[in-house]
Amino acid sequence: MPDTAANQEVFPQPSSQKPGVGFPLARLVAVISLTTGALRALAVGPYSGKETGETALFRTLWDQLKAGEIVLGDRYFASFCGIAPLVQRGIDGLFRMHQKRKYDFRRGRLLGVEDHVVCWTKPERPDWMDEALYAQLPEELMIRELRVKIQNDGFRVNELILVTTMLDPEVYTKEELAELFLQRWNIELGVRSIKSVMQMDVLRCETPSMVEKEIWMHLLAYNLIRTLMARGAAAHKKEPRQLSFKGAMQALGTFREPLQWTQGRRRARLWEVLLQVIAS
Repeated sequence: MPDTAANQEVFPQPSSQKPGVGFPLARLVAVISLTTGALRALAVGPYSGKETGETALFRTLWDQLKAGEIVLGDRYFASFCGIAPLVQRGIDGLFRMHQKRKYDFRRGRLLGVEDHVVCWTKPERPDWMDEALYAQLPEELMIRELRVKIQNDGFRVNELILVTTMLDPEVYTKEELAELFLQRWNIELGVRSIKSVMQMDVLRCETPSMVEKEIWMHLLAYNLIRTLMARGAAAHKKEPRQLSFKGAMQALGTFREPLQWTQGRRRARLWEVLLQVIAS
């Protein structure tokens, strides 16, 4: 965002940048629907400083999640204190194994080849967690660990170690869990649409309050376009994830003026054609 004193005070530039030549930087953590690509919740904070990391911002969004949902996340979120509060809310998780955690498929309850259930024990209370919340956490957590092979072109790794709270191998097969986690890449595409296609990677406002308004205006437009994509997908028997966000945005731009200046049946017909174009 613009290098103003007000922006620097709330969103200070990273220490890796030299004073006077850097830019204020914000960190955003989003909960995005895997089904539609719509943004469900967002936390905004400074890029650096105490309690400004991805996991800290995600904790502020816990209460916006609903029982019965499944959270997909990368390895940053695969910790006891990150998973246990979700389980207490009736929420399942599927994450990549944290790089610092050790695993041994010879131990635990065997479910299949390189697929088992083990017991994670409660660690010492982290600095960010208050004593009341820590006391509510269980002493043990049953976690399923599994190794999956990656045969898709374009992936940097050929195998992943996953951790999940979905323990039943008959309800959640190893292959289904692997396929589900690989779909998490769609969320990265959603983030790319927000940052690059909608050009939100560089903000323009000069005060923190206007910066936040600018962010939310971008995301309002993003969700409205995702709504159009969902309508187009439903009308033409497709999945929203099969459609192009950039294509939908371009189609809406093309149809904007005709829709603005027509009424009645012609306008309704234009909406039908717009949805058909988006679906194609």
